[in-house]
Amino acid sequence: MFTGQKFKHRKLVVGVGSALVDILARENDDFLQKTGAIKGGMKYVDKEFIDLTMSRASKKPTMVPGGSACNTVIGIGKLGGHARFVGKRGKGKIGEFFETNLRKNNVDSVLFTSSSFTGRVLSIITHDAQRSMFTFLGASSETQPEEITKKCFENAAIVHIEGYLLFNEDLILAALNAAKEAGALVSLDLASFTVVEESKVLLKKIVKDFVDILLANEDEALAFTGYSDEIKAAGSLSEHTLISALKVGERGSYIAHAGKIIKIEPMAPDTAVDTTGAGDLWASGFLFGLVNGYSLEQCGNLGSACGYEVCQVVGANIPEQGWQRIKKYWRNHGKKKGVPIPEKRPE
Repeated sequence: MFTGQKFKHRKLVVGVGSALVDILARENDDFLQKTGAIKGGMKYVDKEFIDLTMSRASKKPTMVPGGSACNTVIGIGKLGGHARFVGKRGKGKIGEFFETNLRKNNVDSVLFTSSSFTGRVLSIITHDAQRSMFTFLGASSETQPEEITKKCFENAAIVHIEGYLLFNEDLILAALNAAKEAGALVSLDLASFTVVEESKVLLKKIVKDFVDILLANEDEALAFTGYSDEIKAAGSLSEHTLISALKVGERGSYIAHAGKIIKIEPMAPDTAVDTTGAGDLWASGFLFGLVNGYSLEQCGNLGSACGYEVCQVVGANIPEQGWQRIKKYWRNHGKKKGVPIPEKRPE
């Protein structure tokens, strides 16, 4: 059984992705249909489209720092782990807000800057807790391959890359090569079934040549493997990787390693308010567990706890009460097996 011993003294998880601000709007299906959204998917748009859509919202949207890899490393920081984020932000108040938020959440950063607008994602959340996204990458799309170097990943145990980078082949290859040069394992989250569908040829090559840990939900797994059966999909995801995880929402998750598949039960019956960030925060608990030597089952359980809590709020930011519940849960479950969450971040 994989126990995380591979990481030895390294505990750092570095996230690579888009430095974005999330704009969260709760609307009905009629509003969603008028926007032309792909329900549960993501479309790239310009800043003006987001501004116009926001102006038509029934109430003022909420704004919080976001981006898939950023959400994951913030969760690791809140758990008391070592975390770093690599990306590019814009100048001005929104960019400063993004960087300040990382520090507040115990996340180090390698942030390149641009004079462009900071990227943002408009997430429209419907009554069924589905989120449909419109993304303006802004400054985050200006990250250059030569900026991503081995130094960005110094001392990293895992480099966690969001699948949205697949749309920039030179950039994702630069990140993958630099991560391997730094001696880190590579974790890839498939991000969205639309990303998988549009990048399948490149994705299959990258998974075979670089990826050690592959994370996907059922829609992404279907697009990548062709299997709707969960067991077959979980096994297929692990074909060229050290570890794969298939997240199936209210039904829990499956973790595959060395030809074996572990079923992880969900935390509780489905009571989701919003699924924004559910996969990102699941990854927080899972990757935190890996670098701290937890068993794969324990990693999955901690991932489920984080994913459950983020689904109880709108947006990807778990409030402090939620983090306290996660830590209480782990004291009652994980600690019995000798793997407590640290009370504070190690120095």
